[in-house]
Amino acid sequence: MFYNVVVNDWEETTYVPTPLGNALLCVILAVLLAGAVIFARKYAGKHQENADANVKSGKLTVKQLVFCAMSIALGTVLSEIKIIDFPWGGSATLLSMLIVCLPGYFFGLGAGLMTSTAYGILQLLFNPYVLFPMQLVLDYLLAFGALGLAGLFANARKGLIKGYLAGILGRYVFVVLSGWIFFGHYAWEGWHPLPYSIVYNGIYIFAEAVITIVVLAIPAVNKGLAEVKKMASS
Repeated sequence: MFYNVVVNDWEETTYVPTPLGNALLCVILAVLLAGAVIFARKYAGKHQENADANVKSGKLTVKQLVFCAMSIALGTVLSEIKIIDFPWGGSATLLSMLIVCLPGYFFGLGAGLMTSTAYGILQLLFNPYVLFPMQLVLDYLLAFGALGLAGLFANARKGLIKGYLAGILGRYVFVVLSGWIFFGHYAWEGWHPLPYSIVYNGIYIFAEAVITIVVLAIPAVNKGLAEVKKMASS
């Protein structure tokens, strides 16, 4: 009802959402975005002096929703601009992970986790590659959802860089587990599945991380994102 079983070009049995399955994913995505706004409102109530008036007027709610939705939309677009693209999955993209980390930096941990998990649902809608149900959980919900860990450092000094590193390290842990458990048969000759997954996934994730850190080290970029944060939460 919610998925079709399809044999792909590599003769793998994959699970592809049906129209009804895609509709269910859209509902889940909407619920997650609503949850992100709820958490963002709570965060604003604790950290912004003018939050009460804005929450009552609905201004803050609309702004938070727009920023969270824009983040997953722009992150999805940038995920298609691939600097490194491996044939067996995984790619270094043009700052897509940074964009998905921003709601956590703007609105705290709860909103960050909800938004990044919604991003994982959107990836599942556009680029599904599911061999096992638990692999779906690891690759799409937990791995992308971990980017929301950026919210742990929302109020820290150099919080964006620290949060970004926390997010990608969280994602890295889950994709390594997925690669080890579900894709170990692709390991290079003479390699055990676990070290293969550690190296394989590390190449594209940390390649993108290096590029992103270089960009964030540009003072104008860092200052600009700090201003965007003020605008998002005021």
